[in-house]
Amino acid sequence: MLNSSSWTITDACQSAAARKAFSSLDSVFSLSGKEVSSDKLSNVHRIEIDGIGYYVKRYTKAGKGLRRYAGRSRIRAEWENMLFFHKLGIPAAKVIAYGEEKSFTMMTRGVLITEEVKNTKDLKTMVDEGSPKIQDGKWMSSVLEQVAGITRTLHSKNFIHTDHKWRNILVTQGEKPSCFLIDCPAGEILPSAIAGRKKIKDLACLDKVAKLCLSKTQRVRFFKIYTSSSKLSLKDKQTIESIINFFSK
Repeated sequence: MLNSSSWTITDACQSAAARKAFSSLDSVFSLSGKEVSSDKLSNVHRIEIDGIGYYVKRYTKAGKGLRRYAGRSRIRAEWENMLFFHKLGIPAAKVIAYGEEKSFTMMTRGVLITEEVKNTKDLKTMVDEGSPKIQDGKWMSSVLEQVAGITRTLHSKNFIHTDHKWRNILVTQGEKPSCFLIDCPAGEILPSAIAGRKKIKDLACLDKVAKLCLSKTQRVRFFKIYTSSSKLSLKDKQTIESIINFFSK
């Protein structure tokens, strides 16, 4: 087949008005809303329907390099990864609809729609804004425990996020925080033989911001939760050193 397309609206989409608005790729590409971000590959708009916010990510290129012409497109990788998170029981934004259009083997356009997680901010924004919650030991302890558990679950499956940064973790702003993953177009499951260093990179991405606003004790506690250990072994200490020095090499 020279041209092909796929489109799926998930059971998470409960609004009849939303199902109508998101009925096809054509209808989604005709929608307008508040632009949240834009780059050479994609743009994201926030659209509100029946009082519910949706983030509509539209791609017009499959990715960079060879990914533009063959293999899994960035948008397909993103929706498959988000669905994988839900399968593992990892909190992530609800996937409402997704699909792509291809000409020969090249993706010409694609979409992922997720439902807004209310009353949240990403962790990096909270740091940039100087949120007092970052300095609230009890509040941050809950956040770190959740993020460490999420990371442990992903890595137990040899899933490498590749962009495991504070900006891609949403946290509810109430007294008891809940964490949710967003934006993972480059993550993938890798063979055990090559996953090790990639796991270190994921942890180093998290620590890049953590070291600016968290105590050494908090960072060590995060690692202990991640490894499910009560005491650091020599190997653990060597791993921590690798994490700290990862981006200085």
